[in-house]
Amino acid sequence: MLKVAILISGRGSNMEALVRATQEAGFPAQIACVLSNDPAAKGLEWAAAQGIPTAVVDHKPFGKDRQKFEEALHEKISTYGVQLVCLAGFMRLLTAWFVDQWQDRLVNIHPSLLPAFPGLHVHEQAIEYGAKFSGCTVHFVRAAMDHGPIIAQAAVPVLSDDDADALAARILKMEHKIYPQALRWIAENRVNVHNERCFIAGATAPEPIVNPQ
Repeated sequence: MLKVAILISGRGSNMEALVRATQEAGFPAQIACVLSNDPAAKGLEWAAAQGIPTAVVDHKPFGKDRQKFEEALHEKISTYGVQLVCLAGFMRLLTAWFVDQWQDRLVNIHPSLLPAFPGLHVHEQAIEYGAKFSGCTVHFVRAAMDHGPIIAQAAVPVLSDDDADALAARILKMEHKIYPQALRWIAENRVNVHNERCFIAGATAPEPIVNPQ
């Protein structure tokens, strides 16, 4: 049973999707803890209500010393015997130091089809560019923002009357599908990284790849 930490900064809807998946019978991972850098993160209360240990490592007392904050975060995560860390709306850009500690054991979900539209305001970017499809990507984290071997992706159409909120809502539904799927693959030891590419043993594409609803 793979022990997982989830890092959040807000409501944590992807955290909820991961937790619900792990509550299903036979799922090969368990959520060992939910941590946040923000004491007011709404997702902490929800996780605690599920009986999951929660903790806060507030980044503010560390000022601009990002590594000191990350050292404290790493120490806290390690107390739970965690083997994999999942970022779920964790709004801190992690340094190479932290990424190196969790090489190929640190996963993120991004609301675009990477390498397209990294960073912030991704839905606005997709609409302004005239993209016909967008989507979401689960990937292993590297020090460069929104880079790393891709584990899973799902695509949705960008409709002619979309605004950023409408597109975001359509993509979020797919995030909640593919993040638990990617976690299952990792927990089943089916994901291998070679030359910065992910290979998933026996995997087929998640269904549906395109969801216009």
